Amino acid sequence: MHNFYDELDPPPRLLMGPGPVDADPRVLRAMAMPLLGQFDPAFTVYMNEVMSLYRQVFRTDNRWTFLVDGTARAGIESVLTSVVEPGDRVLVPIFGRFGHLLCEIARRVRADVRSIETEWGTVFDPQRIEDAIREHRPKVVAIVQGDTSTTMAQPLDEIGGICRRHGALLYVDATASVTGVDLRVDDWQLDAVTAGLQKCLSGPPGIAPITFNERVEEVVLRRKHVERGIRADGVVDGDGPIIQSNYFDLPMLMDYWSEKRLNHHTEATSMLYAARECARLVLQEGLDARLRRHQRVGAALVAGLRAMELELFGDLEHKMPNVTGVVIPPGVVGDAVRGGMLEHFGIEIGTSFGPLHGKIWRIGTMGYTCRKENVLRCLGALEAMLRQAGHRCPPGAGVDAALDAFESSSRA
Repeated sequence: MHNFYDELDPPPRLLMGPGPVDADPRVLRAMAMPLLGQFDPAFTVYMNEVMSLYRQVFRTDNRWTFLVDGTARAGIESVLTSVVEPGDRVLVPIFGRFGHLLCEIARRVRADVRSIETEWGTVFDPQRIEDAIREHRPKVVAIVQGDTSTTMAQPLDEIGGICRRHGALLYVDATASVTGVDLRVDDWQLDAVTAGLQKCLSGPPGIAPITFNERVEEVVLRRKHVERGIRADGVVDGDGPIIQSNYFDLPMLMDYWSEKRLNHHTEATSMLYAARECARLVLQEGLDARLRRHQRVGAALVAGLRAMELELFGDLEHKMPNVTGVVIPPGVVGDAVRGGMLEHFGIEIGTSFGPLHGKIWRIGTMGYTCRKENVLRCLGALEAMLRQAGHRCPPGAGVDAALDAFESSSRA
């Protein structure tokens, strides 16, 4: 018996959750370009262009700025697997679900994991992080810049300097924040940063931009072991323990992305095209202009939600501009409203995790989705579904307030 299926025909959606969001059509077109062999001179030019483009996106001069094949988590694992040796101490300041993820991955590479926590909806004062570093003396501090589970953005401008003073490496997961929240790798002394395409970069999930400096390079090269099948005569391994993962082995990835072009894996050609186009579009718009767009559109969404007399979640001083948490009103079943928005309007918004599941919605204004017409559609749909759920808000107030906010920002 054979099963035959129709060709793919996904229903049209407006993705306004915490990610993934709608990919820019220009990125999808780039993915349809013909495949090339991974060592074709034309393709290695594209690899070099990707490195140059992402240095600009990350605001860094780091030589080692490239892509790790896999979703954003592949970037996280490549850093923690390659930098952290069994028994090394790692400090994770947790302010949401993805801090717990960093702990999980660090434990799997047999780190001695220490953590500090703050209430979901808040962020850390830098002094508290410095106090924890003094107490635990970690080799690595691992932190999320923007945690979509709580919609909070942790200020980083002081933390890199704190880590340098105490001899710790600072790793930052910027998956949800890069190009939506200001990120300055060199100015803020961030030693390693990883990201993904599926949020403010307006691409599909599947490849992870990464950058790291000479401090990280020195640590990982101590663990360099080239696999036998591609090993040249005279290669000298590092004196550190072998990295547990072959796929996420940064020294071998460095050889692959360097002039050596030492074969490590078959590059995800179409995903590299996507990543190249994502970065090209960011720089074409202008990184500062893109940041301002996320601020302006996020502020209009906030104005609309407030006019609907909905409560916003968390410390708004440290809210990410590209994700907004909305407290679900008493008596309203959050998943029913989300389901109605998807069924009747084709709009997806998010719920949250852990202690916030069923308590807040999360509305994303990221990348290609971060536009006026999408905010207005979302607010109108949310108002309609709230009425269906028996919750009354001032009719049309959300859309009106958002329109006023856009008008005011265009005059500023």
